[in-house]
Amino acid sequence: MELYKEHQLKIYNSLSKKKEVFTPIVEGNVGMYVCGPTVYSNVHLGNVRTFMSFDLVFRYLKHLGFKVRYVRNITDAGHLENDADEGEDRIAKKARLEQIEPMEVVQRYTVDFHTILQQFNNIPPSIEPTATGHIVEQIEIIKEIIEKGLAYEVNGSVYFDVLKYNETEHYGILSGRNIEDSVHNTRVLDGQSEKKNPQDFALWKKADERHIMRWPSPWSDGFPGWHLECSAMSTKYLGKQFDIHGGGMDLKFPHHECEIAQSKTTNGVYPVNYWMHANMLTLNGQKMAKSTGNNILPDEIFSGDNTILNKPFTAGVVRFFMLQANYRSILDFSSTALEASEKGHAKLMEAISFLPSLIGGNESSFDVQAWKQKCYDAMNDDFNSPILIAQLFDAVKQVNLLKEGRATISTSDLEIFTQTINSFVFDVLGLPNEAANNHSDKLGGVVELLIKLRKEARDNKDWALSDQIRNELVELGIQLKDGKEGTSFTVS
Repeated sequence: MELYKEHQLKIYNSLSKKKEVFTPIVEGNVGMYVCGPTVYSNVHLGNVRTFMSFDLVFRYLKHLGFKVRYVRNITDAGHLENDADEGEDRIAKKARLEQIEPMEVVQRYTVDFHTILQQFNNIPPSIEPTATGHIVEQIEIIKEIIEKGLAYEVNGSVYFDVLKYNETEHYGILSGRNIEDSVHNTRVLDGQSEKKNPQDFALWKKADERHIMRWPSPWSDGFPGWHLECSAMSTKYLGKQFDIHGGGMDLKFPHHECEIAQSKTTNGVYPVNYWMHANMLTLNGQKMAKSTGNNILPDEIFSGDNTILNKPFTAGVVRFFMLQANYRSILDFSSTALEASEKGHAKLMEAISFLPSLIGGNESSFDVQAWKQKCYDAMNDDFNSPILIAQLFDAVKQVNLLKEGRATISTSDLEIFTQTINSFVFDVLGLPNEAANNHSDKLGGVVELLIKLRKEARDNKDWALSDQIRNELVELGIQLKDGKEGTSFTVS
């Protein structure tokens, strides 16, 4: 029997602003859409956290036995410099500055995006459509919205009439904004804008003579509005209504609000049952921003080539760090926090590497089934990865007790225990097994060599060298324990 039939998953729905029991539209199947990157620069760490959060969701749904169609788009046109439908296309601007073709920009940064997410062990989505690959679908949606009287054309550009839509629907249903307050607090248009109202947003923009990226349409040679692509692609691949729509908290307004208005107008139904939003990542307590220098790229973390962190960190450690906070919480990225996560990650991987050497007996001194249920309870509570990790560290304690002979486990429980740990650590959390595969054996060999050198120093009554070896290992988090049968060590 599929695991999802045994577990009641609850998801925090940004639309209702509460946790709701997850019931997919089609039993056993999940349609999930997540807003992808605009590929005009290297993927930044905040975006990585968002996509890692939904990778966790994807992994757990698959673990429960759901058949998941995960769609994540690539924005390769139409995203202007601000949300007021003004300024240059971000990709076209990058191409102009570097004197290359826009699609060269798209290719370069799409490759970077895929490479970085692969390093963080993210599973690729089921479908990864592009905005430029769906111009026809976007034009058809615009035609339909115009026919329904909720869009208007001015000088070759087409705008969605927000105030007219709001006469029968609620524009602001997701963000909780009240359109009447918005109208009251908005400056009157200065006559330079083509829009009827400041709240209206572009469905199609006429390209001026400088604009490189353009397509023919019934209204002008131009390009689609940024919000439109997600309505077009989610509908095409997931249907008029689907289960989950995800993205960063910053997309809730106006992007997702506009998506709802477009899709409701076109299809006559609200498109998404569960809206999910991942929160932001700060750096040393402040917002990440290239302009202030408070910014770091993933490659700079891996190489250590930066002025922000004290040392390099592996992708596995960074992933472990990010999953130690719930996806809806603000998370602060700092060298101190990463160093603490590195130690915790090493402890977890060391315990896992010792699992194959454990021998089961006739009975268990702890309740494995109860512990396993707590792991599922954590993930069933809105994908609460920090609580899951806490349960995994309870398992680490049990492994250490078993290793020291201070606890027992039956053969059948040992099999369940091992399988559950591996499933949650590697399949659900998606941590690469780098510590066990690459470091544990080498670390053990080096420490054993130092223990041998220390013994020789003690035999030669070189107490200063003996103490130096022990003290410097302690500073590295390695504790030596002298006993009747020799010297052992633990890593903290």
